[in-house]
Amino acid sequence: MFFTNSYAQDTTSIHTKDSASIQTKDTTGHPTDQKVAPWYVDRFRLSVGIFWPLTNTDLQVGIKGQAAGTPVNLEKDLGYTGSQATFLANFQWRISRKSRINLNYYNIPRSSTHKLQKDITFKDSTYKVDNTVTTFFNTAIYQVSYGYALFSKPRYELGVMIGAHVVGAKAGISTVGTGGSKSRSTDFQVTAPLPDLGLWGGYTFSDRFAVNLDIDYLALTINNFTGSIFAYNLLFMYRAMDKLDISLGYSGLNFKLDAEKKGAVATFKWGYNGPALGVTYAFGKTSWKH
Repeated sequence: MFFTNSYAQDTTSIHTKDSASIQTKDTTGHPTDQKVAPWYVDRFRLSVGIFWPLTNTDLQVGIKGQAAGTPVNLEKDLGYTGSQATFLANFQWRISRKSRINLNYYNIPRSSTHKLQKDITFKDSTYKVDNTVTTFFNTAIYQVSYGYALFSKPRYELGVMIGAHVVGAKAGISTVGTGGSKSRSTDFQVTAPLPDLGLWGGYTFSDRFAVNLDIDYLALTINNFTGSIFAYNLLFMYRAMDKLDISLGYSGLNFKLDAEKKGAVATFKWGYNGPALGVTYAFGKTSWKH
């Protein structure tokens, strides 16, 4: 007597070594693959938000072989506030299940009017104690990175990334004349590419809650720039509705840059660390399933 198992003939399920991929056979015997990914792994993700960084900024701008410039702390010496809300944006493209390209943008304009408590030499000009000056320190930061997941599972992923921060910084100081007009002004501007390496990962607690973390760092010299960068972004995400996420996180951007430009030498050291609130819209078809 022979026995047959008709159910086993209809469908067979084979689990591969990577639990993020499940292979099945349909009733015709043809294999089909279903790749399982965390719910936040979408083809495209566009995010916008508000960033409230706590800031600490030191700068020194002088002339090579002449005046060294006065070391200045913007918050202590020039009356800058320690926190200021600013805009941020992010775009992520998942080239494949395991690889991604990230684009980030931060714009942080700052200014102050303050009565000097000491003489300040900035570039080739000296501003005397008790003078009222208007100053600004504007930063635009663009980041691009490529990341690849070394570990990819249905609930989490962990990978490495390589990229660069392109930092544009412009600082200036001017005296305030009669009627509020500027009687004298000096400024310094620099744009520096700062490559970096890092780690990234994510974990899903449920079908609606997840956490992501990016960390990157590098220090090197390129032409007339010597710089270092340490950046991180911890993000808690909630899927409020299909394709729409709300995020709350804590981010840090910390730079040190020595630059020489047209005879002027400058040292910048600044950090932006604080909470961020954002919304994300996900779109595009994927070859994997959540």
